[in-house]
Amino acid sequence: MSRLRRLLVPIAVAGVAAGAVAVPASAAPAPSCDTTSTQYSYVVLYQPGEKQRSVDAELSTKCGKRIAYYPEIGVAVASSRNADFADRLGVKRAYSAGKDVAAKAAARAGLRSAVGMLERTESVAAGDDLSTQQWDMRAIHAPEANKINPGSRSVTVGVLDSGIDAKHPALANAVDARSSTGCVTGAPDASAWTPTNSDHGTHVAGTIAGKDPARGFTGIAPGVRLASVKVVNDDGYIFPEAAVCGFVWAGQHGFQVTNNSYYIDPGMFYCRNEAGDAAAYEAVRRAVTYSTQRGTLNIAAAGNSGFDVRTQTVDPNRPHKIDSSCGILPKAIDGVVTVSAVGYAGTKSAYSNYGSVTVTAPGGDSAQKPPAGQGAGCPLSTVFNGAYGTKCGTSMASPHAAGVAALLASTHRNAPPRALAALLTAEADPVACDVSACEGPKQNNSYYGRGLVNALDAVH
Repeated sequence: MSRLRRLLVPIAVAGVAAGAVAVPASAAPAPSCDTTSTQYSYVVLYQPGEKQRSVDAELSTKCGKRIAYYPEIGVAVASSRNADFADRLGVKRAYSAGKDVAAKAAARAGLRSAVGMLERTESVAAGDDLSTQQWDMRAIHAPEANKINPGSRSVTVGVLDSGIDAKHPALANAVDARSSTGCVTGAPDASAWTPTNSDHGTHVAGTIAGKDPARGFTGIAPGVRLASVKVVNDDGYIFPEAAVCGFVWAGQHGFQVTNNSYYIDPGMFYCRNEAGDAAAYEAVRRAVTYSTQRGTLNIAAAGNSGFDVRTQTVDPNRPHKIDSSCGILPKAIDGVVTVSAVGYAGTKSAYSNYGSVTVTAPGGDSAQKPPAGQGAGCPLSTVFNGAYGTKCGTSMASPHAAGVAALLASTHRNAPPRALAALLTAEADPVACDVSACEGPKQNNSYYGRGLVNALDAVH
């Protein structure tokens, strides 16, 4: 997570959803539009199915311009230089995360830097036999699973992240360029899915489906395809419009699984009843629901703040109070599998959020060190320049669950997301509470959910 903050009851996206309004057939042009101020992007809510020409007409009269429009869910991405653009549309219909971040840049920079230390890359010496250092794979029985079923090429896992380095020897055969896209602007761009300044998505990708026989490195499901869906901008932010684009793309392109090792900025929490937040929350909810209804199981990291998400009353990133209407996106959306992190010893990583957890997986912990010669406390995976490195975080735990889900999708062809989620939880190995802060029985508790994901059970 850090500065790269990712069993369903279907929720219909059709009809008039919260904050959506019908667009007038015609409207008088705006009397004056700002042409010099900084331009920001917004998510804007409409009725699902609203015609694009109506959307364009309204945005124009409010001093905005369409960047993208997703009629299936009634969400537009628009740009405007007018400071009152959201007010003109209605603050529960429109929201700009970029504008919010710019207004609070100094405070956010300090926080993101501090949390970002969690995922620092520690390099691994060239020539090392990497298989001996993959304690995380052994913990979930991935090597045994690979011998039975490495995953099917008919299964695609979308990595919504900072991009994947497809030139890495462990990833060259896994990345499907035709299914990849850039979504940073909120509109898909097939030329913009590669990473620029962050190897976060590359590390995540290796865990899911990497394979490098020469170095002895193998991910969980090396037989499946990966799609790079770049949602992280070069400042390390994931804005609502990028996530909306990513989830819609996943649904449209038939991804069986997505991994989401982030939270949507400028969060951490979005509140459904708060001005601005309401529009972003609803836009993301519709996009996630759309992808789920199209057959995608979405898996997300629990977060690296070390708190119980159920008891938070104040957002650590923004000065607003938290109540039951608030959640960390995308994991707060119905149907998203949330993954906490454990270290080498199999106990919750100190940094891992807990409280609303589906399953757990290895994310590492520097305080839980494996024996000499078996790697570092953080999971090993692919990084830039064909190299390998270790990172800790629930960002690293989530792709372990996504990899196991990909194996399940390979062995249970055409299983819907709800069924895959049920299998993932049913085949997890229960982990009992070991401290008083952990609540619930071994089979389902606040630290580990239904238990540690198991790759071997997924292919039996």
